Amino acid sequence: MGLPLKEKVLAKVLEDAGQWAYLAGLPDELHTMKLQKLYRENEDMYELFSYTNAERHLGFCAYFHQETEEYKVRVWIGLTEFCLLQFITASFDVFQQHLQQYMDKAIHDLVVYNPDNMSYVTKELRITEWDYKAFLPDELEGFRLFLTPAAPVKVLNGSYIVFDYSDFALKSNFIIYYNEFRCEFFGEARIRNIPEMNYSFDARSLPELEEKLQLHLSERLREIRRRSEDG
Repeated sequence: MGLPLKEKVLAKVLEDAGQWAYLAGLPDELHTMKLQKLYRENEDMYELFSYTNAERHLGFCAYFHQETEEYKVRVWIGLTEFCLLQFITASFDVFQQHLQQYMDKAIHDLVVYNPDNMSYVTKELRITEWDYKAFLPDELEGFRLFLTPAAPVKVLNGSYIVFDYSDFALKSNFIIYYNEFRCEFFGEARIRNIPEMNYSFDARSLPELEEKLQLHLSERLREIRRRSEDG
């Protein structure tokens, strides 16, 4: 009989990355993000290293995923976390090549807004030119405007974060996304880090979204806060 999966995973990763010259040569800081060498288990992941900026709630982590038996990179922007598809591979050697090719730009784009990450179709909406401040104050119902429409963040599956109200102490937030495949704005909350959809903000245009924000945003944030504090 072979080793249990977790032992096999640990053996594989340590064989691949136990003496990793590439990691030894990485800079201690990259675009304000601080390097941490990890080599630790975290649920179904074996994390190798990360670059993080705690003050700005940003992170980039290279790891091996036990479930898929692949090397991956996940990033986080506030409470939103997702994998970067360009890094995924089952080969450790290819993973290092992807890190050498893509990591610097990926970390730079976490720290500095890159308008080139937005597709032509989404640029046509002129989200970055939206005069949103009348609808989105810097603070609302105890939540801080963490991400703004002036710098939308591309995530997965054709979606962009348009704005994000967060309370990091409560691990709770409210986000409006735009999905270019559905041509639609929609809202999603995290309540104590558990995602929850809400259809009150579904809209096809910025004027329609404005109306729904005026009607529902404060009430929705109050509800998120109440349930987060009660939980």
